[in-house]
Amino acid sequence: MSSIRPARAADGARLLDIWRRAVDATHDFLAPEDRAAIDAEVAAFLPHMSAWLATSPDDIAIGFMIVDGSHMQALFIDPDWRGQGIGRRLIDHALSLHPTLTTDVNEQNGQAIGFYEAMRFARTGRSEQDGQGRPYPLIHLRYAG
Repeated sequence: MSSIRPARAADGARLLDIWRRAVDATHDFLAPEDRAAIDAEVAAFLPHMSAWLATSPDDIAIGFMIVDGSHMQALFIDPDWRGQGIGRRLIDHALSLHPTLTTDVNEQNGQAIGFYEAMRFARTGRSEQDGQGRPYPLIHLRYAG
């Protein structure tokens, strides 16, 4: 059974590894040049972000989320741990802190949209571009309980 704890400075490299592996497994719609640019941006800030970690029984990070106020900025699970309830546990933790949780998901990431909808998130809007102005539409979601 995994546990959830705040990330520590020593977890930074593992967060980046999880992000890279998860994106490679789920974001095949990214153009190679965009994938490289996003990687550089994420590598610059992710290790310094305040994040919640899901950890294995031996305290190895297996997934993480970043929550800013009531908005979940990121949720990424190590591909080796997908399908084992890790994302659900992280979202349940976020909901215990912020019952009006919102998030955004890439429209091309059908697996993620299905996951959030199964978790009772409802679509509230759509943007034509991602947060950096790239041509990857976002679906805006809010927890509907």
